Amino acid sequence: MAIGNRKMLGRSGVEVGALGFGAASLGNLYAPIDDAAARDTAVAALDAGIDHFDTAPHYGFGLSERRLGDALRGRRGIALSSKVGRLLEPDASVTDDRERLGFRSPMPFRGRFDYSYDAVMRSWEASLQRLGLARIDILYIHDIGRLTHGDEADARWRELTIGGGLRALEQLRSGGAIGGFGVGVNEIDVCLDVMAEARLDAILLAGRYTLLEQGALDTLFPACAAAGTSIVVGGPYNSGILVTGTKSGAVAHYDYVPAPAEVIARVAAIEDVAAGHGVVLAAAALQFVLAHPVVASVIPGQGTPRHVADTVALLRMAIPAPFWAELREQGLLRADAPIPAA
Repeated sequence: MAIGNRKMLGRSGVEVGALGFGAASLGNLYAPIDDAAARDTAVAALDAGIDHFDTAPHYGFGLSERRLGDALRGRRGIALSSKVGRLLEPDASVTDDRERLGFRSPMPFRGRFDYSYDAVMRSWEASLQRLGLARIDILYIHDIGRLTHGDEADARWRELTIGGGLRALEQLRSGGAIGGFGVGVNEIDVCLDVMAEARLDAILLAGRYTLLEQGALDTLFPACAAAGTSIVVGGPYNSGILVTGTKSGAVAHYDYVPAPAEVIARVAAIEDVAAGHGVVLAAAALQFVLAHPVVASVIPGQGTPRHVADTVALLRMAIPAPFWAELREQGLLRADAPIPAA
């Protein structure tokens, strides 16, 4: 049974539970794990009732897709998403699992950005082969936008639009090969740009709608509500700082790097309010994002069976209404941000 209320992603026909599984960890994100540990983690998620899994070719240069497919094969009622935008090409120089772009993967491939028609079709087909599965339910356009591409952003945009990437995704959706498509990014403006070009079923938005920041309320979430586009929240802990907090002595990370002073100060203030109400910071972060009606699911990374169990427990912790009220009173939470029911 899915965890939390099931919601459909846009008009895709694909339903997901409130808690999903971000599978970057299965691609050896930051630390290597063996195949057995990866499988145990995915199976623990399935056994816990998680029915929504997200992966990408980029995660371990194909390793996450291979491992996730092995764990999901034969399972029914699973919603699976992967991504397009990077083609994996052989790289004979890779001979060990030293870190590359954050992943400790021995897979001898490198990624090449390409959002064109042919690249989207090739990426989809290659993902099916790596997964060893007959279907991917949702395809996300991965990391399109200036945050990733800088000066190359305009060229990548032309591939997606003039070059036919969006046409390929429309064709796959209309033909029933996938249930739907969207974008998977860490920035807001490009989501609106793509929405102006195509009907999106879902946006996987990482780190931009959290207990720490709610800028998506200004333009993106109203646009999604009007268009019938669902939000899947990735990075609900802002790269970890909303789990570790600021008082443990560990380096607090925000957006994949050590957190700046102003972020540390804001999180410290949220921690103080949480402590006063006996609230676990990570539980508040996880539950907060699900309160908004356009949010269908949250997909935190879960790297071990223990992480899976801990995440499920965080989602079920009781959080008193006065906690949210005090955050608002102190200006630590926007007044227009929906809050979870007590």
